[in-house]
Amino acid sequence: MKAIILPEHGGSELFRVEEVPKPETKPGHVLIQVAASSVNPVDFKIRQGLIPIGPELPGILHGDMAGVVEDVGEGVKGFAPGDEVYGCIGGFKGLPGVLADYALADAQLLAKKPSNLSMEDAAALPLVTITAWNALMDRAKVSEGQRVLVHAAAGGVGHVGLQLAKAAGAEVHVTASSDEKITLGEELGADVGINYKETTVEEYVAAHAEGEGYDVVFDTVGTTRLDDSFAAAKIGGTVVSIAARSTHDLTNVHVRGLTLHVVFMLLPLARNIGRENHGVILKEATRLAEAGKLRPHLHSEIFPFERVGDAHALLESGNVLGKVVLTNG
Repeated sequence: MKAIILPEHGGSELFRVEEVPKPETKPGHVLIQVAASSVNPVDFKIRQGLIPIGPELPGILHGDMAGVVEDVGEGVKGFAPGDEVYGCIGGFKGLPGVLADYALADAQLLAKKPSNLSMEDAAALPLVTITAWNALMDRAKVSEGQRVLVHAAAGGVGHVGLQLAKAAGAEVHVTASSDEKITLGEELGADVGINYKETTVEEYVAAHAEGEGYDVVFDTVGTTRLDDSFAAAKIGGTVVSIAARSTHDLTNVHVRGLTLHVVFMLLPLARNIGRENHGVILKEATRLAEAGKLRPHLHSEIFPFERVGDAHALLESGNVLGKVVLTNG
């Protein structure tokens, strides 16, 4: 089968097309004909060698995919040949990636694709949706009537997170760096959009959160935005971060009695602990998508697998609105 191989860590130009053996079905797993994938920041960080969680090289990258089941292994229930499925299934240590004609997936990591979404749309959802669900539903337990602030409304995780919070009945406010990104957030359901380059935390808390702050603040950026999150949360509020790899003064957390959660979505894949929860979350995502409450926003250009290097370079540039997606065909 055709696969996109990364021979060594380095630049986005290193990817190459090769013929490799087709995976063999094994117990508990599903063989999938891959139709589409998407790029997440973790993918280009693995490519660069910045984080030590990637597959052995030469190897195949990327975890997000959508495709069609070709075969099911012994013990697999709920899937059959011909089913359209999606999931974040590999591209990490011990788990080959999906930039190939076929991929073998632990059945626990999969769900049936939303019937109203294309393969490209579905491939954009798994990692960001599971991350946002872990943060907002599992950790913060967002509920009806709460006021929730989501940073980076136009980012991969942010634009899904705001939709999950809205579906849970929350009043959702978002921050972004431009009017274009704020408009996208509002189109996806945000009640209030805030340009953080033009408004201080103190100003938008006073204007939009009655001067008290937010019940839940979801930080998808890290660094100074995590500090802003501590300042924006109300007394006794909750802050959830997916980017806490930096040093911070926790004074605001202490004096405001905040609860701080940190989410690392890849732990179940890396440690083989709680993988079944990923499939459960994606089933909920399918339900929400089919009810019209969840949809991904894709970057305007969709790349073929053979141009994965260009897709990586685009995401690294930061000149992106929504998810960068690749199609196999």
